[in-house]
Amino acid sequence: MTATALPLTTVPALVSTTPATRTARKKLTSPWASLSAVLLAVLWTLPTFGLAISSIRPERQIKSTGWWTFFSHPQVTLDNYRAVLSSGSGGLGAYFVNSFVITLPAVIIPLCLAALAAYAFAWVPFRGRDGLFVAVFALQIVPIQVTLIPLLSLYVKAGLAGSFWTIWISHSIFALPLAIFLLHNFMREIPRELIEAARMDGAGHIQIFFQVLLPLLTPALAAFGIFQFLWVWNDLLVALTFAGGTPEVAPITVGIANLAGTRGTAWHLLSAGAFVSIIVPVTVFLSLQRYFVRGLLAGGLKG
Repeated sequence: MTATALPLTTVPALVSTTPATRTARKKLTSPWASLSAVLLAVLWTLPTFGLAISSIRPERQIKSTGWWTFFSHPQVTLDNYRAVLSSGSGGLGAYFVNSFVITLPAVIIPLCLAALAAYAFAWVPFRGRDGLFVAVFALQIVPIQVTLIPLLSLYVKAGLAGSFWTIWISHSIFALPLAIFLLHNFMREIPRELIEAARMDGAGHIQIFFQVLLPLLTPALAAFGIFQFLWVWNDLLVALTFAGGTPEVAPITVGIANLAGTRGTAWHLLSAGAFVSIIVPVTVFLSLQRYFVRGLLAGGLKG
């Protein structure tokens, strides 16, 4: 008689929870916590909802009544958006295009440089590596406002003032310390055995980076890319300082600031222009939020 071998099954280990963990879990799952979260979501969304309603109302109604009266006397028009997106006086069409021209390179450049630098700090041994990494990390404490005048002086001497290059370089400089720090921490969580196995197969640093690590870095790259996109798109200070506010280079934030200064009573244009400026970052975040959350949590997991 031959005995049939029973399949081996693994019993998951019981996870012990401390009293503090149970108390925190109970508080976070209580009805009061859920009610507070709903109230915060409503309070956070209400101004944006009112802005969206105001942007589609006629100019006369915007100046005479509040946006909440729209539901009792609904009147919809798209003239506000036509005026805002036009390329004429008061239009933001050129500024809208400039925002894309500024944002995309300002996201790609620091991502590429930070990924290479993070790999060097994580897996390439060289003298002074730890001290240099601490110095790069310490650059995050330098306020952006302190660097504006020195950078502007350098750009003027180099003949770059008033061009897209000044904004691309500035945003890349400001983003590199945080990008290097985040990507370095993510790379250090990758098992060393994976890197050593690639080296035993004859792979060099270039092959290890592009064929082994880069596919694993997708969540982290996406997370920082989204963060950098939102930061650059909503930036006013850097663009206004280095672009000078000219329509040929300035982004949509500068256009809205000019619109508020020259047309302080044109609420129909201000509401439509503000809503146009937030459509792109909101769309990007909502469509890529799973990568954003996965990238933030990836550093805490080991595969």
